[in-house]
Amino acid sequence: MRIGELAAATGATVRALRYYEEQGLLRPERTASGQRVYAQDAVDQVVWIRTLLRNGLPSRAIAKLRRCRSAEEITPEQRAVIYEEHARIEAEYQAAAATRDRFASVLAFIGDEPAD
Repeated sequence: MRIGELAAATGATVRALRYYEEQGLLRPERTASGQRVYAQDAVDQVVWIRTLLRNGLPSRAIAKLRRCRSAEEITPEQRAVIYEEHARIEAEYQAAAATRDRFASVLAFIGDEPAD
């Protein structure tokens, strides 16, 4: 599929897709005239990249993880990135949960119930 089709299929902009390529996150094939052509699995890749970026992973970490296709292929560097990012996300989750609990306490104090 062409870059415009991939953008439409994923909700990403063409500019974002070019950025992902510059960062080594996507590797399209090129036609004889130099146009980008993406495999069908690029849709899943872009969705995954956007999810990781939305959750605060830097593109340099995502680029290191991109090459993980099986457990046997994971390098020590990739393993370290996975542990580091897992710990960071867990800390953010714990901080958000503490804030949520604090707001729930305030709502209970003023006689309101938190919305679920």
